[in-house]
Amino acid sequence: MTASDFARQTAERPLRILAVTNQYPEDGGWRGINVKEHIDDLRALGHHVDIELVVQGRSRVDYLLRSRHVARRVGAGDYDVVHTHFGMTAMTTRLVRTVPKVLTLYGSDINETWKRWITRLGWGGTAARIYVSDRLRRKAGDENGIVIPNGVNLELFRPGDREAARRRLGFRPNEKVVMFGSDPTIGVKDHDVFSQVMGELERTGVPITEMVLAAPGQARADIVAKFDAADLLLFTSRQGSEGSPTVVKEAVVMGLPVVSVDVGDVAEMLADVSPSSVVAFPTEKSGDRRVELVKRLATAAEAVLAEGRRSNGRESRQWLDSARIAQRVVDVYTAVIPHTP
Repeated sequence: MTASDFARQTAERPLRILAVTNQYPEDGGWRGINVKEHIDDLRALGHHVDIELVVQGRSRVDYLLRSRHVARRVGAGDYDVVHTHFGMTAMTTRLVRTVPKVLTLYGSDINETWKRWITRLGWGGTAARIYVSDRLRRKAGDENGIVIPNGVNLELFRPGDREAARRRLGFRPNEKVVMFGSDPTIGVKDHDVFSQVMGELERTGVPITEMVLAAPGQARADIVAKFDAADLLLFTSRQGSEGSPTVVKEAVVMGLPVVSVDVGDVAEMLADVSPSSVVAFPTEKSGDRRVELVKRLATAAEAVLAEGRRSNGRESRQWLDSARIAQRVVDVYTAVIPHTP
């Protein structure tokens, strides 16, 4: 059997996959929602996926303690591939030797130095490493890394009735609604910078209202109404803190203009998307970097808000469809599954 024959045959049959992750939604939470939705997409393609959740709700020592359990589960499960999500989780799969391992790296597992070292300790024996952005791959110094960003469910994130969404959420027709795309209590998202930019915008005399995307117990579908109602996503994460922020991609496919700091793959995602803007972080020589960053973001946000229209992002980013992204990951699986010539 040739390699091409094997790839075709493998693609035509359901794969058995063990997903090992330290993040997965529980009790209505959103932590690890991207992993869940990726697994849902794999299942929708007809593949069998089991989940091994580690550390979440337990001590970090679980990375080490559960490694034998994971190896035994793989040995008994007749799996084709083990897909490990988040770099530190690779420590849990370090004893797996009988099937190929694929590792996806998302951001902090490479951007934060101590996590990067632990990640590299655990990734030995991986057949393929997937990075959600090329910037992340380059920071890891991984010439063999594969770049596949997280996808977006284009059926769910579909532009709807904007006026109805604004009425439902209680916004006046003339006010400009600026979205903070995360939980303000998460430090790396830098809500303080967001608030300072909002203060600068208010000085222009335009009615400005903040809308926070995250909310406890919020249904996934309710998020779509917030994207419809908003005039702008202002993304203010700290430098070096992101891999491939999903909220930016969701805004793009919803036609919501974005003004963002230059983190992760935002510059690539917003290339040729109009109106939108990517703001570079000031250099050390530019004086007060925070003040300068706030001014740059406020200037860019004011210009985008003045245009008062939706972006063209949905038309140019159809390739972000999560089903297509899942198939690209399946292609990685079939490339690493061993075959007999």
